[in-house]
Amino acid sequence: MNHKASLSQPPRRTRGIVLLVLPALGVAGGVFAIRRPLMMSAPMCMAGRWHGCFDTFNGVVLMTLVALPLAGLVVWALAHRRRGEGVSSAWRMSLAEVGMVHGTVPFLWLTMMPGAGAGIVPGRVSLVPLRDLVTMGALGIVGNLLVFAALGFFAPMRFVALASVPRILALGAGCSILVETAQYVLRLDRVSSVDDVLVNAAGAVLAALASRRWWRTAAQAPQAPSDRPRPTPPPAPAPAPAPAPSGRIAA
Repeated sequence: MNHKASLSQPPRRTRGIVLLVLPALGVAGGVFAIRRPLMMSAPMCMAGRWHGCFDTFNGVVLMTLVALPLAGLVVWALAHRRRGEGVSSAWRMSLAEVGMVHGTVPFLWLTMMPGAGAGIVPGRVSLVPLRDLVTMGALGIVGNLLVFAALGFFAPMRFVALASVPRILALGAGCSILVETAQYVLRLDRVSSVDDVLVNAAGAVLAALASRRWWRTAAQAPQAPSDRPRPTPPPAPAPAPAPAPSGRIAA
């Protein structure tokens, strides 16, 4: 038994627990910091009202936090099923899938939320880099960094093809371009800015670098039964030598 290898790598169950606990601690700290604004939208959300809950920043954040236990239950169910099927890295794959969805959809909802002049004000485009960055402010920059942060954090953990910084950069930029284009086409009273694309892509890359130690490499990727190497059959036994002649020749 290789004792050095067993001591250098923690058990899979421990790694799965760490992957769940670290995001939970971060979310708990964020909730404590913004607990007062969230409670302002709680009555509207609990009453199921669209106005005051789902069309406000505080309401969307609150409902995202309320849905966290359900997301954790989905992670557990997926991991339990995969472990029963003998899939390696079941916890990591399940957490990555749920994390990408739960951590990205709320921010997309906020970015696609219409303004006061939606449908009336024509679409506006800003293609000069770094011009709008000054007017964003610290809160706007942080928000744009977080739009595709979950995607950048979890996508390379789930997909081997995305386990690369340039590919995550392209993924974040491509998704951001789609969002900015949709804002312009739907006339949501928002500015489609190239700075938003730059900051969104940067947020995806920074988040990907934070999860780099858990990326799936080609060597760690589970193989399908048809792709697994088949055992080499043992070599066939050599044929027995022919019997030697008797040594006498008939006269």
